[in-house]
Amino acid sequence: MKQIPYGRQNINKEDIDSVVKILKSDWLTQGPMIERFEKAVAEYAGAKYAVAVNSATAALHLACLAAGLEPQDRLWTSPNSFVASANCGLYCGAEVDFVDIDARTYNMSVEMLSRKLESAAKTHTLPKVVVPVHFSGQSCDMAAIANLAKKYQFTIVEDASHAIGGSYLDSKIGCCQYSDMTVFSFHPVKIVTTGEGGMVLTNNKDLYDKLVLLRSHGITRNTELMTEKSHGLWYYQQIELGYNYRITDIQAALGHSQLSRIDSFIARRREIADRYNALLKDLPVITPWQDGYADSAWHLYVIRIKLDEISASHSRVFEFLREAGIGVNLHYIPIHMQPYYSKLGFKKGMFTEAEKYYQEAISLPIYFDLQDEEQDYIVAKIREVLG
Repeated sequence: MKQIPYGRQNINKEDIDSVVKILKSDWLTQGPMIERFEKAVAEYAGAKYAVAVNSATAALHLACLAAGLEPQDRLWTSPNSFVASANCGLYCGAEVDFVDIDARTYNMSVEMLSRKLESAAKTHTLPKVVVPVHFSGQSCDMAAIANLAKKYQFTIVEDASHAIGGSYLDSKIGCCQYSDMTVFSFHPVKIVTTGEGGMVLTNNKDLYDKLVLLRSHGITRNTELMTEKSHGLWYYQQIELGYNYRITDIQAALGHSQLSRIDSFIARRREIADRYNALLKDLPVITPWQDGYADSAWHLYVIRIKLDEISASHSRVFEFLREAGIGVNLHYIPIHMQPYYSKLGFKKGMFTEAEKYYQEAISLPIYFDLQDEEQDYIVAKIREVLG
């Protein structure tokens, strides 16, 4: 039986040739292709600076470090995300908390954020960093969040791991108009891939310099940053506790080549999403709701099963589709329900909208090479199991 994955990369001859060219060059890592890739993504998104790293998880960690997140601080994010959106705060020793999601967009609820900030201000427990997650590729309401940031003085790090190519209020996600930093992911199931990889974008030169320093062990060869006169041309100094979060020129070449096709990638995903909307409209499911201020990149296409209208359980629907060769997935198990976070004091019932969503959600296949007949088959099987 042919398997239909929920997501898959598209690699063409130009991608392969770009990687082979690097393999035959003098630079496999720390070479000029990395900066070329960074500049291309920054230009595409409309940001001043970009720092490429080996994963979006590393990008989130560096963004938190650059923001000065420390053990006495707090980071808030969405429970409806991959664990990396919260773990980045723990890596810095900070306390992590969550803001429940909006029932329609599945993004961080601005109303809930506002209420939680008002309460935290009274108890002097405001967050230093807030990480809104652009779930499935649809932007959070960033202008509203930015207004709250001005009032309550927190740093905004957009987790746009799903969202390169999407837009918000007619600007590209990643322009950082309403945030301090934005993080992209280049995992193979994402819009653009480098194999593994991520990037932080910012318009702040100080943050950029800090990110570059922390990406490579906290080491500098810039004599202006050194604590003493250089010993010679070989000399370098470690001036911060940094990490080896570097990306390779091999990966950057693949990403640079992929970026040249991003508009066609996004256009095809939108066609698939529109087609799903039409094919599923008479079934007992909730299709993704799109807010007027955002144009999604459609990394995911998530339906919610109307369980009160069918006889099958959520798990049975999921199992049936998997048995039919359809690689459905579930994005996400709420982070606060993970055992590690339970040990930190989080309990079921704390973020009820995210939990309700989890009980009903199924991610359907969406990727550039998904064929119409495969999509027809997927919907036919959904129709069959929902009765």
